[in-house]
Amino acid sequence: MAGGFSVSGYGPDEGSWAKLTARDSLVRRLDWPLLGAALALSLLGALLVWSATRNRDHLTQGDPYFFLFRHVLNTGIGIALMVGTIWLGHRTLRGAVPVLYGISVLLVLAVLTPLGTTVNGAHAWIKLPAGFSIQPSEFTKITIILGMAMILASRVDAGDQAHPDHRSVAKALGIAAVPMAVVMLMPDLGSVMVMAVIVLGVLLASGASNRWVFGLLGTGAAGAVAVWQLGLLDDYQIARFAAFANPALDPAGVGYNTNQARIAIGSGGLTGTGLFQGTQTTGQFVPEQQTDFVFTVAGEELGFLGAGLIIVLLGVVLWRACRIARETTELYGTIVAAGIIAWFAFQSFENIGMTLGIMPVAGLPLPFVSYGGSSMFAVWVAIGLLQSIRVQRPMSA
Repeated sequence: MAGGFSVSGYGPDEGSWAKLTARDSLVRRLDWPLLGAALALSLLGALLVWSATRNRDHLTQGDPYFFLFRHVLNTGIGIALMVGTIWLGHRTLRGAVPVLYGISVLLVLAVLTPLGTTVNGAHAWIKLPAGFSIQPSEFTKITIILGMAMILASRVDAGDQAHPDHRSVAKALGIAAVPMAVVMLMPDLGSVMVMAVIVLGVLLASGASNRWVFGLLGTGAAGAVAVWQLGLLDDYQIARFAAFANPALDPAGVGYNTNQARIAIGSGGLTGTGLFQGTQTTGQFVPEQQTDFVFTVAGEELGFLGAGLIIVLLGVVLWRACRIARETTELYGTIVAAGIIAWFAFQSFENIGMTLGIMPVAGLPLPFVSYGGSSMFAVWVAIGLLQSIRVQRPMSA
């Protein structure tokens, strides 16, 4: 029955909710540590976003609860999307991948039309009525994972071969290349970096020949040099890399964000100044603190212990995702889980790293924690995919 769950672990979804017995119920099969860690991150993020925005009248129009309400609403919608994803099942979605991929490509192309709008230098958004907007590149991360997994796993899961052949790998890379090229034109270099890491993680998990992995790394390095030499980066992107290489280059200009972020985190000490008590946060010294630099609120107001808790919770998410990838008996599920792991791991490292000055500023949100609807929806759909892979695995796995 379409949309049901197969507890046999193979083939299309042919089970039903009724087949989940009391012993083998959906509730028992869900990965509760994964769900609990993701929910804790989102709720902790709500407090941090509230602290970062409650005094910024130019953003809240005088309503100190404006961002808190919207962050909680985004989290609720994200959880509903997760439930829908679990209900449909990752195998049912496998059949819809061509349609989902086509829609995601059309959406990122729409950004390059008059429908697109620029936020913080990146022309990566589509403006919607009532003051809302979406960032299609967030959803493209999911469709790249699903599309590549579908291609790479099709013949392996059917038992025709042990590993993806060269033709399958080439087709999978083509699936990823199209939206990545469009996103690069926006330009949204941060999203392209995440997508590149996703592609690498997917290839490694698929069992593809190491020649493809090394070839991809070499091509990426050559492409980065070419982009730099040909002047394809915007001035603000070049300035960000220059400030990363030399933090003292322009402390009042392009290096301002990173310098203020490090001051905020450093002032928190072990236990922090207390929620809503951070001088850097209440003084509005750190720009974009509810989105890209939300980790600085944790560092200043909750200290090393609070910031460390965020890292631990992210580690729990990655640990449970790795366990799901290892336990599934189908390559398709393994690849999907691996792509999500690569996505969450790199984006978390980049976001936290740029607040500490050990990574260049790339405009990437912290998964589950940063304010932003598109990002929140995408990461919760990813949690739904992970839960579906776990629910539909054989009991012996």
